[in-house]
Amino acid sequence: MKKRIIPIFVPHRGCPHDCIFCNQKKITGVSTEVTSEEARNIIEEYLPTIDKDASVEIAFFGGSFTAIDEEVRNELLSVAKEYVDKGLVSDIRMSTRPDCISEEILERLKTYKASIIELGVQSLDAKVLHDSARGHDIESVIKSSHLIKDAGINLGLQMMVGLPSDTEEKCIETAKKFIELDPYCVRIYPTLVVKDTGLETLLEKGEYTPFTLEQCVQIVKKLLVLFYIDNINVIRVGLQATEDIQLGKGIVAGPYHPAFRELVEGEMIKDYLHYLVIQNKTVSKIEVKTNNKNISKIIGNKKRNKLFFKETLNINLKTIPTDLKEDEFKIVLDNNKEVNITLEKMYKELYNIYNL
Repeated sequence: MKKRIIPIFVPHRGCPHDCIFCNQKKITGVSTEVTSEEARNIIEEYLPTIDKDASVEIAFFGGSFTAIDEEVRNELLSVAKEYVDKGLVSDIRMSTRPDCISEEILERLKTYKASIIELGVQSLDAKVLHDSARGHDIESVIKSSHLIKDAGINLGLQMMVGLPSDTEEKCIETAKKFIELDPYCVRIYPTLVVKDTGLETLLEKGEYTPFTLEQCVQIVKKLLVLFYIDNINVIRVGLQATEDIQLGKGIVAGPYHPAFRELVEGEMIKDYLHYLVIQNKTVSKIEVKTNNKNISKIIGNKKRNKLFFKETLNINLKTIPTDLKEDEFKIVLDNNKEVNITLEKMYKELYNIYNL
């Protein structure tokens, strides 16, 4: 069933802490507080545009939702619950900080039929948390995660790549610790330097250097392999583009790309094809038969994969659209060797290729 989200942004409202990377007004593209009436108007505006057979979710994004004034929070949730009770909406989702969860809060949320809570964890490395001025520790993440799951609410975890003092090894370790917590879903965000944040100040002082786009791609491809082989749903990779989320506007530096996920997944496919080339030694062409939806990933963003094989290895990469399932590939090398593989098997191969 298709999933459709009705987003309601609550920018920085209720958040008890100013993290070094955060300017929610820029990140959400919203700078005013949302009332219950405005929330109702947003829902009513979205519903007629959604297919009847879709699963609909109301999502409160932006500030730390469980930390806002209880009366205001209950008013917003009451509106959302009305649509669940009418059978028009399936889920109510919210994002919050790990230190803004308690048994009492969860019991209240359940009365309003909240079904998914995402924790903005960002990292499970103590130094990264400290240097990013997160204001919470690792233990609060673990405790809150267990409380949410014990309450029968689906757990989402969000991580950021490239925060102050971050490294590839720390990112991989955070992903592995996420997997131990067995979340319902995960989001991965490259760290961008947003205007009017502490990170921008550090950048100007020369005390912070963001990861490059290529660094982020090389790290995140490994994180995706870890999550995919454990069947954890990664629901977003990279910030969604808005009027403010563009380099030169709200973003002053950092590894921003409007199609970051496709860039990463294309790199994963390229790495697997390169592995096949190495295994077979003499190859002059590769033909990949697959579902049409995979063609752009195989070729790569701006044909980067096609160019890699031609310019680096003098190999022609060709794609042939077929009626194969979206997770199936038939790869033919010029020695007529055919490799039939699914995405699941490819990820397992990449796990070994990346030495994870």
